[in-house]
Amino acid sequence: MSSDRILEYPKALCNQVRRLVHEAGQATLPYYAIAESLSITIKEDGSPVTEADRVAERIIEAGLKEMTPSVPMIGEEAVAEGRIPDIASSRYFWLVDPVDGTKGFASGDYTVNVALIRDGAPIMGVIYAPAHGDLYAGWGDEAIKASDDTGTEKPIRVRPIPREGFTIVTNRTKDYSGRLEHFLDRFKVNKTLHLGSSLKICLIASGKADLYPRFGPISEWDIAAGDAILRSAGGSLVTMGGETVTYGHADKKFLSPEFVASSGQLPVADLLDLAE
Repeated sequence: MSSDRILEYPKALCNQVRRLVHEAGQATLPYYAIAESLSITIKEDGSPVTEADRVAERIIEAGLKEMTPSVPMIGEEAVAEGRIPDIASSRYFWLVDPVDGTKGFASGDYTVNVALIRDGAPIMGVIYAPAHGDLYAGWGDEAIKASDDTGTEKPIRVRPIPREGFTIVTNRTKDYSGRLEHFLDRFKVNKTLHLGSSLKICLIASGKADLYPRFGPISEWDIAAGDAILRSAGGSLVTMGGETVTYGHADKKFLSPEFVASSGQLPVADLLDLAE
């Protein structure tokens, strides 16, 4: 029997990953408590990293290696250190962002993200927001949200577009290029929410928002777990050209194309070329 037989049981594997991500997220909370004085280093790619990132990734890396010894892991911090496993011959690999939203760490809108990729597609995702106590997970056609406060979990699903218009989720930073405004001119917008991290995608998956257009560079590990959860909840994440986003592009330094995450209620044709 293969040591990675657990891959054949996605729900059981997801439950294990949920416990691991929760553990890693809890390990970041002492750093969140002192976030205002936390030392932040800028990596070569211009993104910030703190000790919280490193601690969380170490926990996740050790846990995933124990669960699935032969499945390589692409982690944000490991890549920054030059530790990039060869995934070209591997059907599966893990994609990890130990702390997404470092720039807004003090606000609590940061998340711990783990995705399982098979043949370039995200088939499982777990996202935990430690400061809020909310965990999201998706596999197959099942997606859930669990709460630390209540100790309960519930299934989540994207919603139909409300009659009063779209709720848009976007970054906290202002778009000075005008591309976002141009994009949204095509839609009836009721509300715009500004959030950091992968929580933007989770809001769509849980039926609290409808559309997240992303302009500018972003890494695969920032969105893979959210993409998996969104797909499991009935939504979609496609490029501005309407193509499904795929993962594992080491030749592109694991950078994702610009994309639109949506509740899936819009035909892909309605999203094509809207960014032009």
